Amino acid sequence: MTSSFLSIRNLKKSYGEVVAVDDVSLEIPRGEFLTFLGPSGSGKSTTLYAVAGFDEITSGDILLEDRSILGVPPNRRNIGMVFQRYTLFPHLSVAENVAFPLRVRGQDRTTVKKRVDEMLSLVRLSNFADRMPAQLSGGQQQRVALARALAYDPPVLLMDEPLSALDKKLRDEIQIEIRRIHQETGVTILYVTHDQEEALRLSDRIAVFNHGRIEQIGTGEDLYTKPATRFVAEFIGDSNFLDVASVADQSNGRACATLPDGTVLDGLSTHHVTRHSGRFELMVRPQWLAVAKEGSDGIRITVKDVTYLGDSSSALLETGWGQAIWLKGPAATLRGLTAGQTIMVGWDFAKSELFEI
Repeated sequence: MTSSFLSIRNLKKSYGEVVAVDDVSLEIPRGEFLTFLGPSGSGKSTTLYAVAGFDEITSGDILLEDRSILGVPPNRRNIGMVFQRYTLFPHLSVAENVAFPLRVRGQDRTTVKKRVDEMLSLVRLSNFADRMPAQLSGGQQQRVALARALAYDPPVLLMDEPLSALDKKLRDEIQIEIRRIHQETGVTILYVTHDQEEALRLSDRIAVFNHGRIEQIGTGEDLYTKPATRFVAEFIGDSNFLDVASVADQSNGRACATLPDGTVLDGLSTHHVTRHSGRFELMVRPQWLAVAKEGSDGIRITVKDVTYLGDSSSALLETGWGQAIWLKGPAATLRGLTAGQTIMVGWDFAKSELFEI
């Protein structure tokens, strides 16, 4: 995945005075699984629909293999699409649904039969060829929709929140199937979701959308460990944002911060700090926190509540200045914590990120 296969350049989409997509640019290599992640109204689905040709863009360009597809109608872009709702033809069998796009393209009966068999095998529904959609579960219907979208071997597959109508257990199962199918076919996938766990599980890279723009694009690990903005830090994974009274000694990308109770933390990252005064917050993942020995570097907190979750536990804590934060970890490491207890917690300060507010 080295050269650009699909290129989105300075894409803008406005509805009157409302800007839904604002100057979005992406270079997508062949075979990549790229997820558009963000809250409702962030522009991710609008961008996807522009690639599909369902939405006419205000400005910008979209190129597939170095050729603009803006003037190409949706049915001639040869792009596969899987929607949130399965959109299967209720009067056609599973096999007939998968065969439909092939027959529309005028392929002969033998070729159609062979391809349908291949697709149903790919989605592990070979024994369901003669079933009607109403006889299938939601997960099975979505797998049929996926087989139909892949049947004519499109260079790009677009998926718009395809699992949001399924329960969690079924979503987890279908995610595994989608990942497997992507690995087996090598198709380029653009996938839209608001579910961060789903994005982390499926994607090669993730583009985080907010207010029509991409705030950051990278691997799940990049976004989690090195968030470029406070929004990304908050949206990807769980985060505590500690109030900071002041920041000093900014040099070599590191600083010390004084918390509202006077605690000083040294060696903090200042990648996102451009000024020496003002208001700041310190991001700390709940999973980074650990109970520390008295006198260790860290902060003194009061335990407010502890929740046992099987193999893990979470603890609601309160700082000396009254701010609530969370600690999460293996159940064994939090055993013995009780409400009202005062303890020290510490973490690797170098992992934390300071953000201006």
